[in-house]
Order: sequence, then structure tokens, then C-alpha cells
Amino acid sequence: MRKKLTKEFSYNKQEKLKSRKQLDALFKKGKSFTVFPLKVFFVFADDTQDTIIKTGVGVSSRHFKRAVQRNRVKRLLREAYRTEKTSLHAALNKGNKKLAIFLLFVDKTLPEYSLLKEKMPLCIQRLIHEVDIKNT
Repeated sequence: MRKKLTKEFSYNKQEKLKSRKQLDALFKKGKSFTVFPLKVFFVFADDTQDTIIKTGVGVSSRHFKRAVQRNRVKRLLREAYRTEKTSLHAALNKGNKKLAIFLLFVDKTLPEYSLLKEKMPLCIQRLIHEVDIKNT
């Protein structure tokens, strides 16, 4: 039982969006929407992607000059995503789709974890809605 929970709520190396080719395709061909303070870019991936979902996070160095602050925001974003992603995985499995996502923090002030924890389910629901539209 413990192994399943660990895998379900993990955010491992295979799930991270690192490929320059996939990132370029995401920003060129992908769609986006905003749930302030997050802007979500997404694109349905081809079958060559090894996992069902790849996710990246980013923060503007224009708004946060210090790397310590940028890293903190990225860490909070990854944690909020990690705890809320199970419903998105279920929708993608049901629709037999693969997705690449990039979460961009667009606010100019350091966020509280509670704010990101509140906004992340809204982003996930919007992505699930897009997956359902693509299935029909």
C-alpha cells in the first residue's frame, strides 16, 4: 500500500519537462490560460513522450531578482502541483492522452503556499476540461 501512495503523489525525474524540443513546441503550438497568479501553457504531446504527463515550472527573473526567491516560488509550485495532480492523471488515462504542461508564476509578490494550494485545483480542473473537449 505504501508504495502505491508514494508513486501516486510523487513528482519524479520522468515527469519533469526538460526537453528543449518539447518546451519549444509547447510555447509555439500550445494553448494557455491564466488563473492568477499562474499562467498555464499546455499542449497535447505525441506518442513518443515516455510518461503520460510532463510538467515544468518557471518564475520571471524580472520580478524576482534573487535566485533564492525564484527557487522558493518554484518549489512551492511543484509541491502544490504534486499534491493535486491525481485527478488530471485519471482524466488523461481515461482519454488515452499525453500532455505537456508549463506552470508560470506571473505575480510580482512572493506567494504563500496556501494561495498556490487554493489556485492549483482550479488550474487542474481547467486542464481536465480541455482534455474532455479534446476527447469529444
